Amino acid sequence: MSTDVRVDTESSTADKPVNAKVFVKKRRGPILGAIFLMATSAIGPGFITQTATFTAQFQAAFGFAILVSIVIDFAVQMNVWRIIVVSGKRAGELANSAFPGSGYVLAVLIIIGGLAFNIGNIAGGGLGINAMLGIDAKIGGAVTGLIAIGIFLWKKAGPIMDAFLVFLGVLMIGLMIYVAFASQPPLGEALKQTVLPDTISWATITTIVGGTVGGYITYSGAHRFLDSGEAGPDNVKSVHRASANGIFVTGIMRYVLFLAILGVAASGFVIDTTSKTANPAAQAFYHVLGFAGLRIFGVILWAAAISSVIGAAYTSSSFLSVFSQKLKSGTNLRIATVIFIVISLACFLVWGAAPASILVFVGGLNGLILPIGLTIFMYIGWFRSHDLLHGYKYPIWLLIFGTAATVLTWYMAIVSIKPIFGFIAG
Repeated sequence: MSTDVRVDTESSTADKPVNAKVFVKKRRGPILGAIFLMATSAIGPGFITQTATFTAQFQAAFGFAILVSIVIDFAVQMNVWRIIVVSGKRAGELANSAFPGSGYVLAVLIIIGGLAFNIGNIAGGGLGINAMLGIDAKIGGAVTGLIAIGIFLWKKAGPIMDAFLVFLGVLMIGLMIYVAFASQPPLGEALKQTVLPDTISWATITTIVGGTVGGYITYSGAHRFLDSGEAGPDNVKSVHRASANGIFVTGIMRYVLFLAILGVAASGFVIDTTSKTANPAAQAFYHVLGFAGLRIFGVILWAAAISSVIGAAYTSSSFLSVFSQKLKSGTNLRIATVIFIVISLACFLVWGAAPASILVFVGGLNGLILPIGLTIFMYIGWFRSHDLLHGYKYPIWLLIFGTAATVLTWYMAIVSIKPIFGFIAG
């Protein structure tokens, strides 16, 4: 991006002394942006719908699935952020350094998956504007796409993106906390079942983890953090703190949304999760606050959608650097990101949303992205820290934790890849 803070900061410090407070402020923006880019990308329209559906089905016991997803998220993100930042390379370039050619495979999977699901994100933005203002969903989707394009057309797209994502994240958290209080969930029961659930559905956990950790989401925050200029072993404490804060923010957003829906489900209200036109989350918000609740739901859904559009476009485009260094930053990367959103928007306007068959197909492919990337990263942590991580002594506990998560994600990949065969056969 043209606002690659790493480049701007280096050039300024070379020419003249830099005020320490200004220097820290310049760093802080992209780091906050990285935290909220990861958090808001993980809470997309799909996750909101899944949370409402599964909470209606399992009620308080679904809290356990949220907890497991946060633990897996911790294992994945703590390793991915640390390895990318210590190496100073984006994921695709780093993968190529470890296993020549693997970075191209990873990049293609990320870009294909990001494009398909970005169509869904734009559709979610349209539904959010429809619930918020009553505007036609297709027009709302077009507005969502155009706003995202406008952000990246600005020469200083980086700071604008960071500030916008922080605003959206805080807005989503605030509104969800308000609805959670209004719905009066059984908090004691929720906390108990989060740790000791009556029912455990591993299929549900697989679905949630795949939709909130997999694909481009894994690398979104780490790539943005790299743009802050804090790269190399000397910045381990900073990246550790930022990744932990990102997971904390994500965890709050997930659990508060769960509590908001749980209050409705526990009240005895039956949420329709089976009909083709059902919108479980919208029903829950409407039940709590009437039309005001529907408007609040629209704001949350739109904020989740447009932040996911931005996250998918930025992260997918950042993988293009494996094909050409000219696309690593600056105007070329901004243009590539805009083109990515334009293509997503054009497909949405033609289809109205990504066809279900495409989403199923790409969903299976997305299931491969997380374990493939993690396997490469764990190999680097175990065996290549001397060269690719500049001699950094990688913590054994983090490697063990990350390796366990890698094994689990391979299992989830095997489960999620099955729809591909049905797609091909059908």
